[in-house]
Amino acid sequence: MNTQEIMDIALKLAGLTEIPADSAILVPGEGIKKVLVGVDMGTAELLLAKELGVDCVIGHHPVGGTARANFITVMDNQIDRMVQAGIPINKAEKVLAKKRGKVERGSHSRNYDTVHSAAKLLGMPLLSIHTPTDILAQNIVQEVMDKVYAENNQAKVSDLIEALMEMPEYQRDLNKPVVRVGSKESYSGKPFVTMAGGTGGGSDVLKAYFEAGVGTLVTMHIPEDDIKAIKDQNIGNVLVAGHMSSDSVGINAFLKVLEEKGIEVIRMSGVIDPH
Repeated sequence: MNTQEIMDIALKLAGLTEIPADSAILVPGEGIKKVLVGVDMGTAELLLAKELGVDCVIGHHPVGGTARANFITVMDNQIDRMVQAGIPINKAEKVLAKKRGKVERGSHSRNYDTVHSAAKLLGMPLLSIHTPTDILAQNIVQEVMDKVYAENNQAKVSDLIEALMEMPEYQRDLNKPVVRVGSKESYSGKPFVTMAGGTGGGSDVLKAYFEAGVGTLVTMHIPEDDIKAIKDQNIGNVLVAGHMSSDSVGINAFLKVLEEKGIEVIRMSGVIDPH
């Protein structure tokens, strides 16, 4: 298998037709039989891959090159997700603008060539696969949340947590799902999962979801300022499922297909083994 075939598998699973801006084949390679996969991969992990006789390294979070330099543009995908929740597209664009600008200004000065250049010097095939597996995680968890709500429209947030905890990634994560806004005994209302789109959209986006009728937002993580802003609004719940566990849900769905095709997979750096 080669790096393009690996990327194509991820795209197909996520329902994408082209590589998102935060993902890339940074160093192409052929004849891949063994891969080292982690949420965060750096130069040390590339050297470990050489030591382990690995043919290719796959990082989830953007590890360099165009995947890091163009990261900001994938935030626009959040507009489509907001529209799915019933937020008018013009409002979705406006509420995302503040956080998008902040992320763009913060990322403009970052060094995007550390891991990428190391991989080229080592001759180690390197991929960054971010949005495709985030979409997978979002879809999988949304299906689980929808099932809970369909079976009981008076479900509590605790029922959502119980459903998450049936999944091995959440069972095995040291950081368990936690309610950051509301409580376990709060009625969940309509649960809606936001785990793709580069990074969180900020408090204005979260408020717009609640105003559109979402009862509980299920996220990977949420910053302190957003927690305070949503608590002040007091009309919805935020359930933080967990970062490494949620990333692992999507990554493992992708790795399952690689394994079925005969690729040996070594998980590390935050990827929770579901087996």
